[in-house]
Amino acid sequence: MLSKLSLRLRIFLFFCLLGLGALTAVGTALWFGYARAAQTGAANGFTLAAILAAFLILALTVSVWLLFDENVAKPIERLAADMRTRAHAGVAGDLDTSTARYLGDLAPAASAVARQLNDSTLGTAQAVAEETARLSTEKARLTALLTEIPVATILVNPDGQIVLYDGQAAEILAQLGVPRLNADITEYFDPQALDAAVKTLGRTGHDTSVTAHSHDGTQSFDTKLKPMEGGGYLMVIDSQTLDIAPDAARPLVYDFDLLDQRRGGAEMDFLDRPLRELCFSVFDTETTGLLPHKDDVVQLGAVRVLNGRIVDGETINQLVDPGRPIPPASSKVHKVTDAMVRGQPDIRTVAKRFHDFSRDAVIVAHNAPFDMAFLHRQAKATGVVWDHPILDTVLLSAVLFGASERHTLDAVCARLNVTIPSALRHTALGDAQATADVLVKMLPMLEARGLTTFGAVLEETRRHGRLLEDLN
Repeated sequence: MLSKLSLRLRIFLFFCLLGLGALTAVGTALWFGYARAAQTGAANGFTLAAILAAFLILALTVSVWLLFDENVAKPIERLAADMRTRAHAGVAGDLDTSTARYLGDLAPAASAVARQLNDSTLGTAQAVAEETARLSTEKARLTALLTEIPVATILVNPDGQIVLYDGQAAEILAQLGVPRLNADITEYFDPQALDAAVKTLGRTGHDTSVTAHSHDGTQSFDTKLKPMEGGGYLMVIDSQTLDIAPDAARPLVYDFDLLDQRRGGAEMDFLDRPLRELCFSVFDTETTGLLPHKDDVVQLGAVRVLNGRIVDGETINQLVDPGRPIPPASSKVHKVTDAMVRGQPDIRTVAKRFHDFSRDAVIVAHNAPFDMAFLHRQAKATGVVWDHPILDTVLLSAVLFGASERHTLDAVCARLNVTIPSALRHTALGDAQATADVLVKMLPMLEARGLTTFGAVLEETRRHGRLLEDLN
């Protein structure tokens, strides 16, 4: 049981035990002394002396604990967290050992280990960066090539989940919903004809043509299904007759890990699902003020994280018309003005889109109760239910770095070497992107601490719930 408590709490309990033991000793001596002094008539003076001694012992115990907490427990906790950022979150640079000056050789030794780790990974990081740049160039060429071909391409895994879609497919999917990797293809197309074609494809092993219909029956698409080795199929839609501009405005979006991912995890209790199998919808809002019960959203930004990576090309960056003037003090912070939101959709429309964007995902935000309060207030008018599981990066930071640290978005980003361009700070998408970057670095750190399932992480964050209450 004690092993589950933090180092600082265990040390605090140790000093509590020390103080309680001292007080018990004084109390016992007082009892015996009082019994003896009562016989001689000097009980009052003896009692006063014993009480004074008890208070002095208690004060001494508290003073020593405060010194120990500030100079030993906190530095050890901070040093351990900093080493985890180097080991699991890819944070570079020397450790700050100034706060651990009373720990003897521990801080310099930890700094030496971190420096050695940085040096040994530098070459690997450079090679990875070069390979990433090469793959990005090839991806850009492939995207441009696919855009010139008048077909939309969607790759679907054996469980019917979208693994890849190109820019033209994104335009089609956007007409039918919100384009998302890992989404079921039947969210966009009527399953009756599509399922029949997939069965024919599986039976014959040859290309199969089908007319795919939207759910409302107003749109039809001439489609060919091509079988893929290992299961799944390539869905090729003739986009020549559709009103789609071939300008490569959207990148090729894909995650080939989804080819091997199966739905077995979806049937598991959500609390038991591994963090790596979860999809996260990370968002932020800018508002007319700081009171969710009366203020309104003026901008919403969101980013999706899948398989521990940010999905390039799947974002929301939407201005919102609050239906009221934006106070100048608020515009000074987020730079959103009345002129910018004029003619933009209202929160009901934007919230419905974000709800679709977050389907089957864990919603993540920095100080989530604040942002979610605006959405909950409009839930009835929007016609959606916000019953998603939620994680808060404020609480994740407390779990990883200790409750005594600062947990503002700027402080957490600085701790994890996440840079928010000044022009994007206090914009919905800029802050959502930074929060997503933070989350991606936190996931391996949580796993390294043995918090590998959503339930384990949720239980640990609840220990720090008071932080959000104070923050709000």
